Amino acid sequence: MLDTAAFTLAKEERVSSKRLIDELFSGSNSRSMVAFPIRLVYMQVENDHPQAQILVSVSKRYFKKAVKRNRVKRQIREAYRKNKHLLPKQEGKGVVLAFIWLDEHLRSSEVVERKVVKLLHGLSER
Repeated sequence: MLDTAAFTLAKEERVSSKRLIDELFSGSNSRSMVAFPIRLVYMQVENDHPQAQILVSVSKRYFKKAVKRNRVKRQIREAYRKNKHLLPKQEGKGVVLAFIWLDEHLRSSEVVERKVVKLLHGLSER
């Protein structure tokens, strides 16, 4: 029987610390990979955080209207929520993930989910 909590995206699983965001994008400990149109920036952290925390970013440069930006963010969050079980479980360590949209065109939810799964598989291999 599957645990229904495994398919939720709790508030604790979202990055909210400015210090953590700055550290993620400073480039010293973080790595990145791309599955166009999504770029994944990630960093391992100590276990004072949940197993994984995510941040989703869609630039105003690509979508001027907030409705479209919100749609893309919703698609990425949903794809991650459904497939977060693909992340490797490491005792004493967590990971901070930032999904960044890189295209000016909307994509279907199936395409977005495929790209997120590809990125999560790539992350689990590293």
